[in-house]
Amino acid sequence: MTRPVLISQGRSRPTGRGAGIPPQTSYTGPPATAPAVRRADVDAVRWPDVARPPSAAPARTAVARHLVGRALDRLALTGPAAGARSPAAGPRLTLHDPDAFHRRIGRHGLIGFGESYMAGEWDGDDLAGVLTVLARHVDELVPAPLRRLRSLWVSARPAADRNTRAGARGNIQRHYDLSNDLFSAFLDPTLTYSSAVFAAFPARFESLASAQHRKIDRLLDLAAVGEGTRLLEIGTGWGELALRAAARGARVTTLTLSAEQAALARERIAAAGLADRVDVQLRDYRDARGRYDAVISVEMIEAVGAEYWSSYFTALRRALAPGGRIALQAITMGHRQMLHTAATHTFISKYVFPGGLIPSREAIAEHSAAAGLTTTADDGYADHYAETLRLWRERFVADRAAVTGLGFDPVFQRMWEFYLAYSEAGFRSRYLDVRQLLLTEGTPR
Repeated sequence: MTRPVLISQGRSRPTGRGAGIPPQTSYTGPPATAPAVRRADVDAVRWPDVARPPSAAPARTAVARHLVGRALDRLALTGPAAGARSPAAGPRLTLHDPDAFHRRIGRHGLIGFGESYMAGEWDGDDLAGVLTVLARHVDELVPAPLRRLRSLWVSARPAADRNTRAGARGNIQRHYDLSNDLFSAFLDPTLTYSSAVFAAFPARFESLASAQHRKIDRLLDLAAVGEGTRLLEIGTGWGELALRAAARGARVTTLTLSAEQAALARERIAAAGLADRVDVQLRDYRDARGRYDAVISVEMIEAVGAEYWSSYFTALRRALAPGGRIALQAITMGHRQMLHTAATHTFISKYVFPGGLIPSREAIAEHSAAAGLTTTADDGYADHYAETLRLWRERFVADRAAVTGLGFDPVFQRMWEFYLAYSEAGFRSRYLDVRQLLLTEGTPR
């Protein structure tokens, strides 16, 4: 199977914006609809599995049509057109090509469901709402006897996506090196690509930057970062946490595998006059050098892969000076769901985060304890991530013209909107959570 090429032909850092800070976009009301896509116009080289529905498999298609149709009806996701429904009616899924939709799901399950959206074969009048309803009832969609046969129809994760040193570098580049301009199109001016912590709901985009700072400050406080702290950050992003730590007087070493992120982070750090306090390194976490008073890693463990979680926590423990503290922010899912996901090639692993896997709290506890670490604080913020993702999605859709101008076609835009809405639904349904954890050396007696 040919993997779609997701990287824009013209990758560049933001220009004319002052150290990569995106302009503010004002908008009100619901987001615009997804760009229309005709399958005949889909670039078959870039999107081979979107351009062509799978070959007919009558039995599988019939089963998918029966099960999916029954589920959509039971969950009231299909029915009269929006104008004919009462205002209290929930979100609605509209099928434009039922045959292709059911063929894709019958052959490829949830990957086919996402590819069908990318191909324009279905739409939702409230995409995140549709996906939230499905996420809340995910265990009811397929009867238990058929769930036991999942290994017969799901695909295993590609061996090429393993997070060896070379593989991790390639996987990170395929997402984070898409284009700094793309991320600037929907992130707030801090360029922070992880859950914020809000003071109040519903969140507004104008409050997102301060909510990101609130999140960062909580992590810095957990790790006791202050004047003279030697801090190691694993996963630089675009440098906001390093900037905020350096402003407290810390000496920061921050690691990333993304050349695009490293270049822009260095620009922003230099522009803030903090280059003497922050060292941005293109380095794998497994090759971290030195000992530090504090280690912080924000939503990095999801990119490590289950095979390397022990290496990740060992690297954290090895970098910690006696009496040091580790602050993590990690997305989590239920343990049973994690075990199923680990064995499955998913829409997210195929199109968005190759090699990634969201851990369970049990997996974090097991691997951190094995490395000699104790969890001394653990707080969850699922509702905050749902709101963060909603704001990103609304801004991405509102700035669609800029995204198009960067060379990202309508199929990519539908894929990215689906990814953001799919993630938002995971947190709204509590299928996913995001945790801030404090780890210290030693194991409980």
